[in-house]
Amino acid sequence: MESLNTNVTDNAKAILNNAKTLKLHTGNLVNRSRLKKKCPSSPSEELQDCIRATLIDWLSTTQLPSEGGVSDTVVCSIPDPTEAIKPEEREELKVSVKLFLCETDQSSIPEALEMACQTLAVSQLDSVIIAPRGLPEGTVQTLAHLQPAWEELEALVRSQKIAAIGTSDLDKDLLEQLYKWSQVKPSSNQVNLASCCVMPPDLTAFAKDYDIQLLTHSDPKELMSATAFQEAVQESTKELDVADWRLEWVLRYSIIVKSRGIIKAKGYLVNARKASP
Repeated sequence: MESLNTNVTDNAKAILNNAKTLKLHTGNLVNRSRLKKKCPSSPSEELQDCIRATLIDWLSTTQLPSEGGVSDTVVCSIPDPTEAIKPEEREELKVSVKLFLCETDQSSIPEALEMACQTLAVSQLDSVIIAPRGLPEGTVQTLAHLQPAWEELEALVRSQKIAAIGTSDLDKDLLEQLYKWSQVKPSSNQVNLASCCVMPPDLTAFAKDYDIQLLTHSDPKELMSATAFQEAVQESTKELDVADWRLEWVLRYSIIVKSRGIIKAKGYLVNARKASP
């Protein structure tokens, strides 16, 4: 049995070594016993734990394809089936997403949200909050930084892939600029209470006047660094060379039962790409 498991793991590593894109789905964290026993100290630690646990499970069960060769894209998920939403229960559930961009390229936004729709078996996401890539130290965020990502989201609202879109960590002035410029207005703005213990009065007043919901969160400015991602992969796969892998985006979803306000499912989708030689 040990020899069989070793062969399976070696096969999985061979698949990863030949891959150019890695798409990882952690499955429903609400039901994952290995992860439920842990109490992560931060969202970053939770994500690292999820990546490690998912890769370990995947490595132990994946074998080389019998035909067709090895694909450039590897989809890594746990053996348990995904808890897709059944059509008859869709109206009872709210699907919320926060998309963390790790690169400056905005073209991955439609791909990330389409992957979420396919994974959860829904045609539309109820709410999407965008968290753009952090800016270099000393750089002040402006409307110009937000516009490319927002335009991508607006197109997805028009195509009915998303019902509502929101922002993260905007002060009153920047939120007002985005509101006046945008065609699809922000429905929400997340505020990090670690850096702001009380909602700023000017932000509260503006949000009230324009019907923008203010939410709180505890996510760091950088949910996962490139180094932290590479470490998580390295710890799971041991001999695999991860130096060329770049994290492109992380999507966190939650499925909430509207009538009771409880989380039915929560998970992460992760996309990484190997840098071209």
